Order: sequence, then structure tokens, then C-alpha cells
Amino acid sequence: MRVKRQGIIVYFQHMKNIRQIKKHGHLIHASKKQKYALLYVDHEDTEFKMEKLERLPFVSRVVLSHKPAIRTNFENAKPDKAKQYDYKMGI
Repeated sequence: MRVKRQGIIVYFQHMKNIRQIKKHGHLIHASKKQKYALLYVDHEDTEFKMEKLERLPFVSRVVLSHKPAIRTNFENAKPDKAKQYDYKMGI
């Protein structure tokens, strides 16, 4: 059974605080230069986790990811004719 997950983007002040952020969800990516981390948490716990993360003193901002709201079915995608020709060359 798959659990629905939601992405949370956490902006922080110092890279050394990643350990505390890791405790709140599944850490996917952390950027040193832009000082943000991408966490995945259960969909039911997103509001609770966001409130917890906002209370931390080293967190500057918490943003919810828009990934679940974006439609990923592309029905009318037109294939590139140049690519089709290249694939047929090997036959």
C-alpha cells in the first residue's frame, strides 16, 4: 500500500541544521548554496510538520510543494519527426 506524500521546502540559515530538519521527514535534497532542503512527509501530517518546522529558530521560511497539484498526463504531445527518423535508421 502506497502512502500519499507531500513535499515541503524548508529554507534555513546554516547547513549544520540539516540534522534537526531530517527528523521531521524524508530528506530528498539539500542545497548548500541556496540554503534550502526538500522533505517528503505523509499527506495527512503536512500542516502539523509545517507548524513544527516554522517554530525552529534557524528556519527562515517553509513552503509547500506544488507537485501534487500539477497535472502530469500529457495527452496531445506531438512526437518530434526528427527523432522518429533517427530511431528508424537503426532497423
